[in-house]
Amino acid sequence: MTSSDLTKLSSHFAFGKNWESYAELIDETRIREAERGLERLIGAGAIQGRHFLDIGCGSGLHALAAARLGAAKVTAIDIDPVSVATAEALFARHAPHAARDIRVLSILEGGETALHDIVYSWGVLHHTGAMYRALEQAAALVKPGGILVFALYRKTRLGPVWTAIKRWYSSASPAAQARARAVYLLVMRLRFYLTGRDFAAYVRDYKGSRGMDFLHDVHDWIGGYPYEEISESQVDALMQKLNFQPVARWVEGLQTGLLGSGCDEYVFRRPE
Repeated sequence: MTSSDLTKLSSHFAFGKNWESYAELIDETRIREAERGLERLIGAGAIQGRHFLDIGCGSGLHALAAARLGAAKVTAIDIDPVSVATAEALFARHAPHAARDIRVLSILEGGETALHDIVYSWGVLHHTGAMYRALEQAAALVKPGGILVFALYRKTRLGPVWTAIKRWYSSASPAAQARARAVYLLVMRLRFYLTGRDFAAYVRDYKGSRGMDFLHDVHDWIGGYPYEEISESQVDALMQKLNFQPVARWVEGLQTGLLGSGCDEYVFRRPE
């Protein structure tokens, strides 16, 4: 994949269509869960009066949550026009008067030049096809004294296998995708059974995870291509090079990755 291909929507999984479908489920409960998720990462009251940039806004849920938590202005960008339209429609329903700028843009294009107090990108930069460059671009948009909040797929032993699966799934027919999801869910149910966990309860309570939806996230996970993984030490090396200071993190070590890779979460500050 060439550098110019990375900013073309055709080289990516159809995230926008998935987010458009998911947005139909967004209600006050999911919005409040998204608000709690942001406050867990950033701190209660920390968004009030700040300029907030959401890179890869998807459905717009977390950009909306930032606006509802008192952000002075929310900027939201996404490579997919369907995501941008979905996010704008979500604001129109739930925060019509919020100061916002929602537009189609890839972080790799460098078209965003304003600096922001909070730059947020949860589970996005590893789908650009140039994760390290995307993270550098995101860091460049943080004001001195501001923070960069991001989540990236952690390293797994089966990373190359998942890359191949995702490449196939992202261009497969809807019927083939449905069969792949059925197999994935069967394996997941079996793993829950063998480890004594309650699969039904996990699915029922899933929206408590940042307000998300289980089945939409399964589709997103299997199809999320381009795909890259990164270790904690690799994140630290890059952020040290960029002169950012660690604030907080929620990470796990190397895993097999049979059912995929979860995201490690990081908060870094740009010195004054």
